Amino acid sequence: MARNAVEIKRGRIAATRAEPAPRLREFYLKNERWMIGTAAVLIFIALWEAFTRSGAISPILLSSPLAVASAGAAMFASGEIWNDLWVSGVEFFVGFGLSVLLGIPLGLAVGWYRRLYFAVDPFLSALYATPRVALLPLIIIWLGIGIWSKVAIVFLGAFFPICVNTLSGVKTSDARLLRVSRSFGASELQIFKSIVLPSSVPFILTGLRLGVGRALIGVVVGELYAATAGIGFMITVAGATFQTDKVFVGIVILALFGVFCVELLTRL
Repeated sequence: MARNAVEIKRGRIAATRAEPAPRLREFYLKNERWMIGTAAVLIFIALWEAFTRSGAISPILLSSPLAVASAGAAMFASGEIWNDLWVSGVEFFVGFGLSVLLGIPLGLAVGWYRRLYFAVDPFLSALYATPRVALLPLIIIWLGIGIWSKVAIVFLGAFFPICVNTLSGVKTSDARLLRVSRSFGASELQIFKSIVLPSSVPFILTGLRLGVGRALIGVVVGELYAATAGIGFMITVAGATFQTDKVFVGIVILALFGVFCVELLTRL
C-alpha cells in the first residue's frame, strides 16, 4: 500500500508539472490569429528597416519605419496633424453615417418590394458601375471645394456596396421558409421581421465592411482633387515636396483606421 501511495503521489506531481503545457497550448490556440499576425507584421517591419538601412534604395523613394515613426511623432507633438485628422474624420463619419442611414433601408425596401426593385435597379446598377471619380468634377461644381463635396464623395463610395449587399441579402432569403410561413398565415410584416431581416444581417455587415474601404478611398480622392486640409491633402503636399516619411505617416494612419473599423464590424 505504501508503494501504491508513493506511485500515486509521484503521478500527481508529474501531472502538476505537466499542467502548464496544456494551458500554454490553449492560450496559443485562443490567440493564434493575433500572435501569427503580429509576428508577421514585426518581421515585415524588421526586413523593411534592414532593407532601407542597407542603402540599396534612396530615402526619398522609401523611408525606413523608424523615420516614419519619428516623423509621425513630430507631427503629433507639434500639432500640425490634428486639424487634418479632424477634417478627414468629419468627412468620413458624416458621409459613412449617411450611407448607412439611407443604404440599408433602401436595400431592404428594394429587395422586398418587387415592383420597386424593377424601377430602381437600373439606376443602382448604372451608378454602382460608374467610377465615383468621374462624378467628382460635377460634385465640386455643385458643392464647391468645402467639406460637403468630400462628404458627398464618401457617401457615394459607401452607399452602393451597402445598398446592393442589403438588397442581395433580402433576395437570397430561403424560399422554403417564406412558403411555410405564408402557409401558416403569417403576415408580410411578421415574415419580414422573423425571416428576411435576420437572414440579411450577414450581407448587411459585409456591405458595411466593403463600405468602410470605399469611404476611406472617397476621403483620400476628394482631398487629392480639391481640399485645403485633411489626410489626403497632407499626403499630396508631402509627396509634392518629396517628404516620403510624411506620406507614409498618412498611409499608416488610414490603414490602421481601416483595420480598426473592419475588425469592429467583424466582431459585431
